[in-house]
Amino acid sequence: MAAAVLLRGAAVGCGSPAWRWRASWIPRSCLARGSGLLGGNSEDGVAWTCFRLDERALVRVRGPDAAPFLLGLLTNELPLSGPPTGTAQPSARAAYAHFLNVQGRTLYDVILYGLPESTKEAPGFLLECDSSALGTLQKHLTMYKIRRKVTVEPHPELHVWAVLPCAPQAPEAAPLEERMEATTILTRDPRTVRMGWRLLTQDDGPALVPRGQLGDLQDYHIHRYQQGIPEGVCDLPPGMALPLESNLVFMNGVSFTKGCYIGQELTARTHHTGVIRKRLFPVRLEGPLPASGISPGTLVMVTATGQAAGKFRAGQGRVGLALLRSETIKGPLHIKTSESQQVAVTALVPDWWPTAAK
Repeated sequence: MAAAVLLRGAAVGCGSPAWRWRASWIPRSCLARGSGLLGGNSEDGVAWTCFRLDERALVRVRGPDAAPFLLGLLTNELPLSGPPTGTAQPSARAAYAHFLNVQGRTLYDVILYGLPESTKEAPGFLLECDSSALGTLQKHLTMYKIRRKVTVEPHPELHVWAVLPCAPQAPEAAPLEERMEATTILTRDPRTVRMGWRLLTQDDGPALVPRGQLGDLQDYHIHRYQQGIPEGVCDLPPGMALPLESNLVFMNGVSFTKGCYIGQELTARTHHTGVIRKRLFPVRLEGPLPASGISPGTLVMVTATGQAAGKFRAGQGRVGLALLRSETIKGPLHIKTSESQQVAVTALVPDWWPTAAK
């Protein structure tokens, strides 16, 4: 029954037995530092952990034609730009989207931010992308710019930070307020509340966050993989990953009512058929791991039958992502390493996934 629900795009609820893994996924280093998943507790006064993401870069797109130009390339609507008016929804200042190729496969995943200094006549946006794809994304945008009145340029003046609560009660203990300024943007991560806030600034991140501390980047990636969030070219190989298999709908990254965009046909057709046979699932690895970790593309096998369930995509330590056939996730799975060792694989369903397809 659970497999059938997943095939329709839904997810198993948090009451499922799959959720007994949660405590065992908390890194020991985090448990040692505090009661929260990301360290810190109410006794030491720390509520938020800030992670500087040097592997993320920013591209600025601005000009009179910036909005229609981007709408023709992105899977989602654009966030609001211009100075804050006090009437915008908290999540309206940032948006998540993918650029697709003509075959409907993901090229780049981006978080978009509306520039506060924009005007209606000349809107502007910042695109957060994988830093290793910065050059190719610029070329992609320039290729489609043609005669449009837009400027595409890197924006290295601002650094990208992730801001995550140290404990579930942190948002109430030290609430954050959205900021939209020329040198500082602080807004909720548009993908899921589990990913906290995004901060773009020239300054030191923890100094701008009340009761904030600097975090270990490994903890950020462990948390991200636990939540099933792909980010960057390692998790979403350009020209290979399909957006709906990558849970783009769950992460609020696609609009099925907006105008046309490159790669729309396959995405819309797949959505309307309602059948997504494979998904990126968070996985936990148990057993002896190679010193170099599990290689991307390694087959994940169904232990009982020896048939392929999917492929390992990327990970950090003993957590990661794997593209798996939905009907196989309940059974025992394993990976055979290059040293012929067998590593047990447990596929998990994040509790923030919807219980029915959007």
